[in-house]
Amino acid sequence: MKKLIIIPAFNEANSLVALVDEITQKAPDYDYVIVNDGSHDHTSELCVKQRLNFLDLSLNLGIGGAVQAGYVYARYHCYDIAIQIDGDGQHDPAYLDRLIEPLVKGEADFTVGSRYINKEGFQSSALRRLGIKWLNGIIRLLTRVKISDCTSGFRAVNMKVISMFARNYPYDYPEPETIIDVHRHGFRITEVPVVMRSREHGTSSIRMMKSVYYMIKVSLAMFVSFFKRR
Repeated sequence: MKKLIIIPAFNEANSLVALVDEITQKAPDYDYVIVNDGSHDHTSELCVKQRLNFLDLSLNLGIGGAVQAGYVYARYHCYDIAIQIDGDGQHDPAYLDRLIEPLVKGEADFTVGSRYINKEGFQSSALRRLGIKWLNGIIRLLTRVKISDCTSGFRAVNMKVISMFARNYPYDYPEPETIIDVHRHGFRITEVPVVMRSREHGTSSIRMMKSVYYMIKVSLAMFVSFFKRR
């Protein structure tokens, strides 16, 4: 199987070389593409200098646009599996094989790496955990799918979901909404236990001052996504 790691990156030049080195060491049979989302730092120059495989977006599209660009790339190059990994060092490539195992076995179409199943490693702040539980509850209410870590950016999809995400992907804070979309289109979802690390570099797309706005906006978006026509 052809396997692609999509790495959305915004001002994360300080962690990208180490991440790519780690992927090369721990997962040499995986390809990768860095999606430089209009970074203001030296990400573009670094990728050229280090001869990293990357897409250079001329504008900052946000996490949704950057990830979708990766899925367009995956569809164009006919990858069987695409895996999303954050560019800040939180996601350990050692768990890639575990994450895609349900896809390889044909047991799922979409997998989410969850830090809360075995509760090992970095668990995030108490406020963020509370917000995640709220969003998990909405997903379960709408879909009856039990998810413990709906905001996890460590996830993998098969070719069918690659094609769907390349056509349409939520723009703003997409992780919880994509779970609704995948379920609405009849794809199978499962979670896989992983261990995450604390952020090495970069900036979270969810700031403390925006937490209430985030919760309201994402909650409404999830309901709209669930009830809209396919």
